[in-house]
Amino acid sequence: MSRVEYLVNIDVDDLPAGERFYVEAFGLRAGRRFGDDAIEMLGGPAPIYLLRKAADKRAFPGGEIRRDYARHWTPVHLDWVVDDIVAALSRVLAAGARAESEIATHAWGKIVLMADPFGHGFCLLQFLNRGYDEIAG
Repeated sequence: MSRVEYLVNIDVDDLPAGERFYVEAFGLRAGRRFGDDAIEMLGGPAPIYLLRKAADKRAFPGGEIRRDYARHWTPVHLDWVVDDIVAALSRVLAAGARAESEIATHAWGKIVLMADPFGHGFCLLQFLNRGYDEIAG
């Protein structure tokens, strides 16, 4: 396989609110705009594309599932690695996120489970010592 790249896309039903959240919560900045339907968010290791997708529309062609921005679960989510989990938690809460757990400490570091204002789960991680190498086999 030749070179592989990936893009991170996050659906939101309100593009200005999505931009505001990701700027305030994570310090990202707006890059290119793609009409009224998408915006590129820069400042992390990979760009994030916020895509405006209306609620209650089919999630994919021919499917019965409809978009819903209430809290939902998916096996794919973002982990945000931070230097100070307490400060990061305060910042994302002030921006509109919801904490779904207390900060837990493990051999590799600290974690708190979160949800953004659009129902997407994410985690804040603060690595300690050697990070995941503390538990790698």
